[in-house]
Amino acid sequence: MSSPTQDRWGERLPRRLGLASAVAVLVGTTIGSGIFRTPAVVADRVGITELFIAGWVLGGVLALAGALTYAELAAIFPRTGGIYVYIREAFGRAPAFLFGWAELLIIRPAALGAIAIVSAEYLWRLLGIEGGAAFSGLPLSLAQATAAGFIVIVGAVNYRGIHLAAMVQNISTVLKVAALLGLVALGFLLSPSFELTRAVTPSATTLSPLTGFGLALVSILWAYDGWADLSFVAGEVKDPQRNMPRALFLGTAGIIVIYLSVNAVYLKLIPLDRMPGSPLIAADAAQLILGAAGVALVSAAVMVSAFGSLNGSMMVGPRIFYAMAEDRLFFQRLAEVHPRFATPWASIVLAAGLGIVFVSVREFAELADQFIIGIWPFYALGVAATFVLRRKRPDLDRPYRAWGYPVVPVLFLLAALYLLGNYMISEPLLFFADVGVVLTGIPVYLWWERRGQGRGVGVT
Repeated sequence: MSSPTQDRWGERLPRRLGLASAVAVLVGTTIGSGIFRTPAVVADRVGITELFIAGWVLGGVLALAGALTYAELAAIFPRTGGIYVYIREAFGRAPAFLFGWAELLIIRPAALGAIAIVSAEYLWRLLGIEGGAAFSGLPLSLAQATAAGFIVIVGAVNYRGIHLAAMVQNISTVLKVAALLGLVALGFLLSPSFELTRAVTPSATTLSPLTGFGLALVSILWAYDGWADLSFVAGEVKDPQRNMPRALFLGTAGIIVIYLSVNAVYLKLIPLDRMPGSPLIAADAAQLILGAAGVALVSAAVMVSAFGSLNGSMMVGPRIFYAMAEDRLFFQRLAEVHPRFATPWASIVLAAGLGIVFVSVREFAELADQFIIGIWPFYALGVAATFVLRRKRPDLDRPYRAWGYPVVPVLFLLAALYLLGNYMISEPLLFFADVGVVLTGIPVYLWWERRGQGRGVGVT
């Protein structure tokens, strides 16, 4: 099979994503299931209106801080793999491999599974059927089986080419943003006057306010997650040194505005003490405004939104496996580019298979928390790479420099330490289980490097 021609950054995948499509990847990947579901989880974990609002504001600030920092790295290294490349260039191949290993065993399968489950649940709600019912006598719920089918569909779409995947992403992003803006408009126009009252909700747990806020922030950051995903497909973005920083800023800032507006409507329509009993909160809010028609409209919108986010996650995740394989740190077949569709087809098939396995054995809340705790240590490493590269490689061409440096990246790193430390104290078993899975990558990395040297494989 002939190898595609590399561009000046060494990229073999064709650059077919313009600025609008890049923004759609970021927005479409981010706005998936989180904003439609996690407010109920957050309300249960904090129980106080002021903390609920503060959490969503802080989550937006942290997402923007990360995006502004990654914009510098994306302009320096507009390569497929994003964070994997930044960690490799700053800290070496071993930490980069551990990120890829975490993506393989925790991060990407958990993301695909959690998003697919929400899309499936809303589909069955739209049809008036209980998604938790057993599926054909198998140890799967109807929603889990449907979610597995959705993963197969988006895998096939992305296999056929990034043009087709980008088209699905653009359409679903327009629909989901329109639905959210419509919910905001109707919430303020057609419901009683807005009165934000201070509410204290009895929590089902015995968490302290500080610990509860930290756990709530995990859920909030799940909803905001996606600002970094665009970096994984940087190798397929046109004029990346200009478009990557713009897309990261425009997409993240737009999401913050939308999320804060939507949560204001939720608080207006559903008091905080009732939110924990409203897991499908978007549909419940719409029902209060438009009745049964509102439930149907929002259920359809959420289904499409989560499906679009699932498609976006399938666009970006396999590019990490592809980048690892290009570095000779993974099976070489995963670095193959389809001769007709110009996609990393084997990496896409692998990601789809892992997603199906996870969605078959885990529930939404478990998948969402596992994803955040798995990826945030590497988000922090990526941000720290900015400091390391400015010191080690001052010669690099930097068409964009991170706004607010060094304060903005330091803020992000401090928040990451708080988030991970709080989760370690409050959920030690889950935290150390994830850490243990990541650390199993160390002997695998050492074996792979020895295997490559023994075969005389040249690596960069």
